[in-house]
Amino acid sequence: MAGPEGTMKFALRIMLGILALIAAVALVILASLGFFTLVEYRPDPVESVEFTSFAEPVRLGEKLALVTFNIGYGALGKDQDFFMDGGKDVLPENIEVTRTNLAGAAELLKAEHADFYFIQEVDIDARRSFGIDQFEFFKEELGAPGAFALNMNAFFVPYPIPPLGHTASGIANLSKRKVTAANRVSLPGAFKWPVSTCNFKRCMLVTRTPVEGTGRELVLVNFHLDAFDDGEGKKAQSRAAREFLAAELAKGNYVIAGGDFNQTFEGMEKYPTINHEIWQPGHITQSEIPERFSFAVADNAPTCRVANEPYRPETSQVYVLDGFLVSEGVKILGVRNLDSGFTYSDHNPVRLEFSLMP
Repeated sequence: MAGPEGTMKFALRIMLGILALIAAVALVILASLGFFTLVEYRPDPVESVEFTSFAEPVRLGEKLALVTFNIGYGALGKDQDFFMDGGKDVLPENIEVTRTNLAGAAELLKAEHADFYFIQEVDIDARRSFGIDQFEFFKEELGAPGAFALNMNAFFVPYPIPPLGHTASGIANLSKRKVTAANRVSLPGAFKWPVSTCNFKRCMLVTRTPVEGTGRELVLVNFHLDAFDDGEGKKAQSRAAREFLAAELAKGNYVIAGGDFNQTFEGMEKYPTINHEIWQPGHITQSEIPERFSFAVADNAPTCRVANEPYRPETSQVYVLDGFLVSEGVKILGVRNLDSGFTYSDHNPVRLEFSLMP
């Protein structure tokens, strides 16, 4: 039987072992935070991005069409749920699910024969979409060149289980008309360190198309605002977008901005919240958009479902979160939400028809 001295030595060894384990865990955590901070994506406030272009400009009075679609990186079709929405799934079951969703999304867009396309949640190299370069895929499928901007470029996303891993994703503007410039314009971040090191770095993707015979430009602004922040991030992003749009209109340009607002629109009462236990969007009102701009949104069908479960038309929570803002001088000829039944994404596309007035 060990005496008091032996018992104390044994207890001391246990305590030192526990302290060593705590120190080792702390060291791993600190080293991981240092690594993620070192490799964090830090884009400049404004960056030129590569683009390819057709030669034809746009003309006053010409009927034009723009379609926006959040494709959910090919992983959020009607049979999927998503852990951030309260579901269970993190990654698609297999690459065939992703390929099927991407092909279906491309067919929806091709059927619209639009002049311009805004696409959100476009992965170019991500574990969650099996490394498929979706920007190249949609350019080829739609026969439309364009520009791409990253809004997430995480070396490794360590959560949840299994982890998302490497994620390079963003937004794309595809155009069947001439583009003279394309820029990535950073929006304020919604997350603080250390969460920011492997999270979204939201932006606007701005492309410029000359308006024949006017010396003016059609400025197209694609964005995807934050969803899973405390609300302040979206407000700051909305303010920055508002200032940018107002400045472009002041230059005499025609401006259309849109995409996934992750907010409902003033007067959009057709799709109320029916499940208060899951994610709910904020609201954007007319007073929060620039002067001489107006909403171009529709309520003929919802544009987004909350993916806490596979899509069920009778019970799923749906909203209108996708649409456009148009400036003075842009005549709205029609807005229509394209009801795809959320077959290939947790969003539906939205089509805007418009013309430019003198």
